[in-house]
Amino acid sequence: MKRRYSQSLTALLIAILAGLGCAVLFTSTQRGEARAALRTASEGGPYKGDAAQQKAPARMYNTAKQKLHEGKTLVGATVFSPDPNIYCAVANAGYDYTWIEMQHSPLTYEDVAKMIWACRGSSAMPFIRVPDATESDIQKATDIGAVGIIVPTVDTVEKAQAAVKWSKYPPEGRRSQGNGQYGALWGSDYRQVANDNMVVVIMIETPIGVENAEKIASVPGIDVIFAASTDLGNFSGHRQGEKEYEALVTRIHDVTLQHGIRLGGPLAWKSRPGFSFFQGPGETELIRAGARVNLTENSAGEAKPGVAPVEGDKPPLQ
Repeated sequence: MKRRYSQSLTALLIAILAGLGCAVLFTSTQRGEARAALRTASEGGPYKGDAAQQKAPARMYNTAKQKLHEGKTLVGATVFSPDPNIYCAVANAGYDYTWIEMQHSPLTYEDVAKMIWACRGSSAMPFIRVPDATESDIQKATDIGAVGIIVPTVDTVEKAQAAVKWSKYPPEGRRSQGNGQYGALWGSDYRQVANDNMVVVIMIETPIGVENAEKIASVPGIDVIFAASTDLGNFSGHRQGEKEYEALVTRIHDVTLQHGIRLGGPLAWKSRPGFSFFQGPGETELIRAGARVNLTENSAGEAKPGVAPVEGDKPPLQ
């Protein structure tokens, strides 16, 4: 009974995501990321990566990072559930990446390892918001196959440096090489190409972080700086739309783009200039929103009127 309920819920989520057309496309930006010595934000240049090495391009399996290189907009869906079926439904719905939430959820690394493995080969790249920028958290996240590390509440240069240091192997970082499912997921040459494929996202969420934004953005190896809409209000005591709040967002916006780093925020901010990396809704919100569509119209992916779906068949994805 429990298995049938899970399968039905998964099928509903797949249909909902297809009906909503989750492969969201927005206007691309031509902002880019490069190391501090190479950043040319004043020119609004393209994403360059570490051009100083002048080495042959590494094999790029992280399609999300490839899109960063190409100046495209990225949208991710947030996942709180440990159910691999739910995770796979979201990961194959058309999003660029999954924002696997480990800061504000009881998810364990064992849970997430099973989720990523169950949905290996999915179109969305697995990103994990870790609880903190510690060696232990980031080591586990990368070893189980995350190709994006999202670090919350970055107030200082030291925490930004830690985010990069533990996400990358030497010489760019201090990540230890050990066992994990990363090789089975991403290839036998993983050690050689991991640094080039890893995306480091740091979140500025407090007035202290905003005050230190210039120094934080100068840390080499940061791909995205994310303006955290909820906690900027939580820590500042101001609401969106108030001049004090908007001044914080503007400061993050200006410093990030001046350093040639991609700017992230909630999906609701997609119309704000300069933003190109977005966190989308969680699976419960997708189910709730999609159910309303499902109940009011014959959305894409449903059987034709009068034709009952075949039990066990998966709805087609767009």
